[in-house]
Amino acid sequence: MVDYTSSDNSVKIVQNDAISFLRNLPPDSIDLIVTDPAYSGMNNKLKLGKGRIVGKYSEKGEENAKWFTEFEDTEENYKLFLEECRRVLKKSTGHIYIMFDSFSLLTLAPVVRNYFDVKNIITWDKVNMGMGHYFRRRHEYILFATNGNNQHIRSRSFPDVWRFKRIHKAAYPTQKPVEVFQAMIYASASEGDTVCDPFVGSGSSIIAALKNKCKFIGCDISEKSIEVCSERADNFLLNNVDILQKKSSAVDGIVFWE
Repeated sequence: MVDYTSSDNSVKIVQNDAISFLRNLPPDSIDLIVTDPAYSGMNNKLKLGKGRIVGKYSEKGEENAKWFTEFEDTEENYKLFLEECRRVLKKSTGHIYIMFDSFSLLTLAPVVRNYFDVKNIITWDKVNMGMGHYFRRRHEYILFATNGNNQHIRSRSFPDVWRFKRIHKAAYPTQKPVEVFQAMIYASASEGDTVCDPFVGSGSSIIAALKNKCKFIGCDISEKSIEVCSERADNFLLNNVDILQKKSSAVDGIVFWE
């Protein structure tokens, strides 16, 4: 197992599965959860063709494989995940953002209502089209909910459609733009808050948390993820340089947090 803590203690990453990681956190200890679960549903069910993923999907989780082990998103497993998210998230102010593809939105998003107060679904417009035979995919969804409170976001003027270009030729599978997480964190967190991502992946949520002057704690089951995130966090903290995303993905530089 490989863990990482930054020299200033602002970032902590643990190699673990999401549910076990959350179970080790104290109750009512997290201000904000932002996460992009590695859903297995779409790939297992749709079995999309060549070019859909990095490396051979059949080799996922194997040593030296380019694809990662995914979260087995059965409803039973997903309920355990949401139950732990609710336990660790602050009840007085806690917000949660969960990313969904179109398949998981239909199968799993309704379950979230049993654990959180769902406030809205945000559409992430990736600007450039992706793969697909039946209308090529250009967007994903982000479900926004609160933990039984009515804590507002920073401004009523924020839109529910976010236009940030997808990351091409990413160093890590399914790497998301920092700006996607930056928007979530800016809307719902204050300086010094603790942000949690139980599926940290490439570490984009880490960079977004640091840019918002928040503390970060997260995990991933992949050792490769921990190594990538550690190097990425160190470089940003020491040199203010994001080694995995050299330029902004915002369209025409338009963001709503400045």
